[in-house]
Amino acid sequence: MFQIVGKRKLNDSMTLMVVDAPFIAKKAKAGQFIILRVDEFGERIPLTIADYDRKAGTVTIIYQIVGKTTMKLDQLNVGNTILDFIGPLGKASELEGYKHAAVIGGGAGCAIAWPQAKALRAMGTTVDMIAGFRNKDIIILEEEMRAASDHLYLMTDDGSNGRKGFVTSALEENIQNGANYDLVVAIGPLVMMRAVVGVTKPRNIKTIVSMNPIMIDGTGMCGGCRLTVGGKTKFACVDGPDFDGFEVDFDETIKRSRTYFDKERAAARDENCKLMEGAKNA
Repeated sequence: MFQIVGKRKLNDSMTLMVVDAPFIAKKAKAGQFIILRVDEFGERIPLTIADYDRKAGTVTIIYQIVGKTTMKLDQLNVGNTILDFIGPLGKASELEGYKHAAVIGGGAGCAIAWPQAKALRAMGTTVDMIAGFRNKDIIILEEEMRAASDHLYLMTDDGSNGRKGFVTSALEENIQNGANYDLVVAIGPLVMMRAVVGVTKPRNIKTIVSMNPIMIDGTGMCGGCRLTVGGKTKFACVDGPDFDGFEVDFDETIKRSRTYFDKERAAARDENCKLMEGAKNA
C-alpha cells in the first residue's frame, strides 16, 4: 500500500497528488512514469512522474479526471492508500548538452513538460517555456512553470489570460525574433505535437515529443501504444515515451488513438453514475 501524503486541485478536472514511494523517488528521472492500481478491482494506468523528492521519499503525479480510474483515484484523500504504485518505468529523457531549449506544453501536457523544463534548467540550459490552454479557467502550474524556466509564454485560445493564440504562434515568433533553439520538447495533444513538428522540421531544430498520451498498459503487452517511428513499429511505454518528433507518423497515431473513444466515454459515464448514486446514499 502507498499512502497519499498530499493532494491539491489544480482546476476543475486536474489534481496533483503526492504519494509516499521512497524506492521510486530514489531512482526517478524526468520523462519516466509509474503504473498505479487504485484497488484490487481497478485497472492499471500509467501516469508520468511530475516531480519527486528523494529526501522526503515522495513522488508527485498529476492526473486529469477523464475516465473511470481517474474518477476513483480522485475519491481518495490524504491518509488514504493506493494499492499498487510501480516505477520508475520508461526511458528517462535524454536532455544533456543543449544550450537553448523551448519546452512546450499543451493543456494537461504541461504536467509532463514542467519536469522536463526543470531538468533542462538544472543542466544549465536556457529554457523558454510555452504553455497553451483553451482558457484561463483551466490553467495549471503557472508559478511552477515560471520557476522552472527563464521565460514563460502563456497562451490561451480565447485570450482570457496571457496571449491569445496557439503555442505554435509563440514558437514561430520566438524563432523569428532570433531565439536560436537547439532543442524543442513538445508534450500535449497529438495534433499539437504534430503542429509543433510542422514548425521545427523545416528549420531542422531537434524536436522531442512524448507519446505518453497513447499509453495504456505501460508494459508493452497490450500493444495499444504501438506507433510507427522512422518506418519501424515502436511501443511508447518500453521504447519511449520520448521519440524524435521528425520520425513519428502522427497521422497514423492520431487515427488509432480514437479507436476506443466511445467505449472510454461509456465507462466514464457508468462510473460517474455510480459515484453520484453513492453520494446520494451516503
